[in-house]
Amino acid sequence: MGTNVIGVDMGGTKILSAVIDAEGNILGTAKVSTKAGRGAIAVIDRIANCIQRAVDKSGVDAASIQAVGIGAPGPLDPATGVVIFAPNLGWRDVPLKTELEARTGFPTFVDNDVNVGTLGEHVFGAGRGIQSVVGIFVGTGIGGGIILQGELFHGASKTAGEIGHIIVKAGGPRCGCGTRGCLEAIASRTAMTKQFRKAILKKGKKSVLSELTGGDLSAIRSGVLAKAVRLNDALTLKVLKKVTKYLGIGIGSIVNFLNPEMIVLGGGVVEALDDTFLDGIRAATKKYSLPNTLEGVQIVRAELGDNSGILGAAALARQRSGAG
Repeated sequence: MGTNVIGVDMGGTKILSAVIDAEGNILGTAKVSTKAGRGAIAVIDRIANCIQRAVDKSGVDAASIQAVGIGAPGPLDPATGVVIFAPNLGWRDVPLKTELEARTGFPTFVDNDVNVGTLGEHVFGAGRGIQSVVGIFVGTGIGGGIILQGELFHGASKTAGEIGHIIVKAGGPRCGCGTRGCLEAIASRTAMTKQFRKAILKKGKKSVLSELTGGDLSAIRSGVLAKAVRLNDALTLKVLKKVTKYLGIGIGSIVNFLNPEMIVLGGGVVEALDDTFLDGIRAATKKYSLPNTLEGVQIVRAELGDNSGILGAAALARQRSGAG
């Protein structure tokens, strides 16, 4: 019986594969660019190649590999492993599980990338030993995952956890999904960039962000945000205050409705900013939670960083293949 599994973190720009043992030790990794423009079949070939390279670098016998887990973007069916729609990849109805199994010979299990990241935190990170966890990842967008009774919760149409699309401001800014006032449309890094551009380019506000980005405000990275905070930039602090408020509204609603034991906050923005940002979110959540509902609910920072995807995918492979 195999003792190791392979975790694959698949993104729009890169694919990361790792051989991981039962304790969560990473034995070997490989990384390749996705090259999504070449089409689904070419990308799946690249994933299979990346998996083989990780096995080669780990030095383990291929016979010791029990299964492959993969976190993929977009809505998908975790039972069949079909990626229904992944706009960043240009995919529609791609049978990722069966295609990868045909190439590698390993049983393969697929889930949404944010669900997988949440599972990683539950098994190997901040949520170890906790039975109900909600993961919220603030980056380019805002994604979420839900663990109930130690298992990923998928919902009736397999889309549970779309926390970025909770409406926190009726009639608010338009979201990429077509609705107005989604949490993602106000509190993601993309939404923050829009607010900065409007303030600086249209309203003529002064900000160190102009210098830090060399005048290119089109894609403000999380690290740039952190620098602006350290420099006490008034505009950055104002936008982040708004962001913490609306994250508090969203998280407060989740706490009122689901009352999980733990909220794990991750993603590039949370990783880059210090505990003042986290404390602001906690304070805002308290303001928008019912009295006493926050008792026993921990709001903590994710621990796994860039490894949450591969470790979560490994946990998925282990759970779904019955490897224990």
